[in-house]
Amino acid sequence: MSASDSSSLDALVKLLEQTELAPPDRLPAIAEAAGRVLGVRITVYLVDFDQRHLHPVPASSHATEPLRVDTTMAGRAFREVRTLRSSAAGRPRLWVPLLDGVERLGVLEVEVADAARLQDPDLAVQCRWVSMLLGHLVVLLSQYGDALDVVRLRKPRTAAGELIWSLLPPLTAGVDGFVVTDVLEPCYDVGGDAFDYSLSETTATLMLMDAVGHDLRSGLVAATALAAHRSARHAGHGLAEQAAMIDEMISQQFSPGTFVTAVLAEVDLGSGRLRYLNAGHPHPLIMRGGKIVKLLAGGHRPPLGLGPRSLTIAEEVLQPDDWLVMHTDGITEARDQTGEFFGDARLVDFLRREAAAGHPPPETARRLVHAVLAHQDGNLQDDATVLLARWTNPGDLVP
Repeated sequence: MSASDSSSLDALVKLLEQTELAPPDRLPAIAEAAGRVLGVRITVYLVDFDQRHLHPVPASSHATEPLRVDTTMAGRAFREVRTLRSSAAGRPRLWVPLLDGVERLGVLEVEVADAARLQDPDLAVQCRWVSMLLGHLVVLLSQYGDALDVVRLRKPRTAAGELIWSLLPPLTAGVDGFVVTDVLEPCYDVGGDAFDYSLSETTATLMLMDAVGHDLRSGLVAATALAAHRSARHAGHGLAEQAAMIDEMISQQFSPGTFVTAVLAEVDLGSGRLRYLNAGHPHPLIMRGGKIVKLLAGGHRPPLGLGPRSLTIAEEVLQPDDWLVMHTDGITEARDQTGEFFGDARLVDFLRREAAAGHPPPETARRLVHAVLAHQDGNLQDDATVLLARWTNPGDLVP
């Protein structure tokens, strides 16, 4: 074993040894201990739930101010998911993306004493390994303590917001040739928007929904729909049964006229076969080669919760590198001060420009929700949620 490999292993072992019975507050000390083994100083920055700033954990004498995602070197490492070198202000350092799988959580600032070490490929690999493990720890430790979430929350969440966020899966996940990412805005006072997914070796199951109303009750409706969807999914039921269980649960638990609009979809990850149904929701889109090539107008039925209805399951076949775009009406119906909608045409143009810029799905979703907010001068009138998924035929992947 080489000396660099031994240092990497020592750093990872140090991380693991210090996580037993560790509270979330101890994450910075764990990162610093791993850094000492590698001969560097590591500072953890977490992105806030608005995905606008990276915040040091905790603030220290050398890292007290948040860094903007859109205008800093650290933010560029986060946006592009790649390690960047910097010698600004006489402080040689690496900015390393902090990931849990493919979900972006922030960055690591890795400071070195000698600028020559920035060119050491072994150091970049070692820091990437440490970053991957720290990313897993951020998610794990956040499940039983508030210290890390407090860093990411820039203001208190409402009870409705906490209800929905406690039920959502990670914003981004991937398996082999499939990546799904979601952004839900507002992130502090959620009404009725929610999403869900499940990924396996063979299948991706997706759902995006919008419950009637904009208050805690709509959050309860959305939570019920999420629970029903998961119950049906865990029982091995397909799209039709999932929709039927959501419909039954909402109609049984809430007053007449309560409903959710939703798109439920399944993607066969081997062939790209897409099956979907649409319960009163905006049409999903397929983007191919940077262009919207199809509006998915099939599989219609009334919103879920209004009683049993007949339905058909529509089908399409995705091609490698196709994007599936799903959104709630809070995206296209966002209005500026003159009453002009963000609209379908602006959405399509935005997606075309993002594809031309080469942005991956998580960055595209982040930028889209920020564009919708900017269209409304920051005054959100309705929940705005987007789900982007990209499929690549595993047979086309280079080993």
